[in-house]
Amino acid sequence: MDTEATAADTSATDSSPADSSRWFNGCAIAVVAFIVLILLGAAAVTEFEKSLDGDGQMEQPGLSGSVSQPLGPGTTTRYEDGLWVTISRPEPHGDGTYSLTMTFKNGTDEELRLNGDGDAFPPPLVVRAGESGDDDASLYSVTWLNSRKSAAALVPPLPEGEERTVPIHLKPAREGTPVTVEVTPPDAGYRETSHFQVTLG
Repeated sequence: MDTEATAADTSATDSSPADSSRWFNGCAIAVVAFIVLILLGAAAVTEFEKSLDGDGQMEQPGLSGSVSQPLGPGTTTRYEDGLWVTISRPEPHGDGTYSLTMTFKNGTDEELRLNGDGDAFPPPLVVRAGESGDDDASLYSVTWLNSRKSAAALVPPLPEGEERTVPIHLKPAREGTPVTVEVTPPDAGYRETSHFQVTLG
């Protein structure tokens, strides 16, 4: 009689760790599934917010690239649809001129027409003297020496996954001239204008 009771007690003791292990594994799986659901929900909310904004919104850390927070030399504007636009640092030449480039990287899922239909408003690329947001450019003067070549570089469609570099050659009236470059790649809907600011000299 005692032997049977002892065997029953041993059996109950042996099954207890197995039950605990199953319970622990079940809880761990439930926690992992809960975390995955939270992450998926957060991603869905983010995508929903982007869809409300539109693909033409800019998204990047730091300065926004707006007229009041222009980006500086060597920085990149990132649009939500995957288009990246990067400005180089100005390179001085011995004749008092400077060259820089704008590089368009097409990370979208379609071909892009950077100049729209050729009559895009605002123009896809604007270069002017003065600081971003300063409408009084009379204090400064800059000549865009290769504006036609820059415009021509925007004409061919930019295939998905490729990039294009647009050269800009400038001659300021004097050293230390601030220059604002405004980029508004046309879009079927709406695309924000990205503002860059560099100093020549």
